[in-house]
Amino acid sequence: MSELTPLRGTLLRLLADGQFHSGEQLGERLLVSRAAVGKHVQALKALGLDVYSVSGKGYRLAVPLQLLDQARLNEALAPGRAELVPVIGSTNQHWMESLSRLEKGDICVAECQTAGRGRRGRQWISPFGGQLIMSMYWRLEQGMAAAMGLSLVVGIAVVEALETQGFAGVQLKWPNDLYLNGRKLAGILVEMSGTAGGPCQLVIGMGLNLLLPRTEQERITQPWAELAELGNIEDRNGLVIALSRGLQRRLALFESEGIAAFREQWNRLDYFNGKAVRVLMGEQEIQGIARGIDDQGALLLELESGEIKRYLGGEISLRGEKQR
Repeated sequence: MSELTPLRGTLLRLLADGQFHSGEQLGERLLVSRAAVGKHVQALKALGLDVYSVSGKGYRLAVPLQLLDQARLNEALAPGRAELVPVIGSTNQHWMESLSRLEKGDICVAECQTAGRGRRGRQWISPFGGQLIMSMYWRLEQGMAAAMGLSLVVGIAVVEALETQGFAGVQLKWPNDLYLNGRKLAGILVEMSGTAGGPCQLVIGMGLNLLLPRTEQERITQPWAELAELGNIEDRNGLVIALSRGLQRRLALFESEGIAAFREQWNRLDYFNGKAVRVLMGEQEIQGIARGIDDQGALLLELESGEIKRYLGGEISLRGEKQR
């Protein structure tokens, strides 16, 4: 994976308008040769950017790209803080290593992750500028037990924030995915640190597909969706701001009232509610009808006998009846 050096960052800003720029013009702006421009363009491609060239016209991005702006984010989110690391291993890992200097609501955002993770350590594909990649720090004075159901609240907050930005129709999958028309739009990864009887420190990570380059689409091994299906994404910074503010509001309510305050809303947004599903726990598979969540955030499954069983925590996976 390439690095985004200062020179490549300047090159990307020149190309971000989605217009053609000749190699000669770019070389003059960057004070390098045309051959060097070509090598740096290849490095941008290695980050997942869709850059192509046409003889006699030069280079251009397949679609214009609005880059994240740390100054704008900090101004909008004050007194909270935003840290922008354009190319990072993992925003969650970076924030977990920075706990001692963080305040509630501080966020880390990136244009590209080289070691993004999903549940069970799965790789998360993160092409440059194709997603909204963000991690937020939060602290629960009540301790780790109070964090039960938190990922469900995060999902609700994200759906609400997207709606305020004009993107309606997103649903949830227990316990930490966002779905669009039955396909995965975003994943949530909550990591905790704390000791028995002490406060719980949380890093809440999210990867939201915005508009994925064709070259990166082929690397994804599950049904996926992108926010661009719901409309033009005109302000990536505005999305980050809306998500950050929405998360802070909902997490504050969660602290005071717990997951029970969100049960009805979750069940309305639950993609699988009322559908035939399979619950996977290791080698065990249980079939039934999903019936939403209870007041503790547990998944409710109606068995063929009519009995309602609840599942909470651990390595549990929920699948649609036909999804293998």
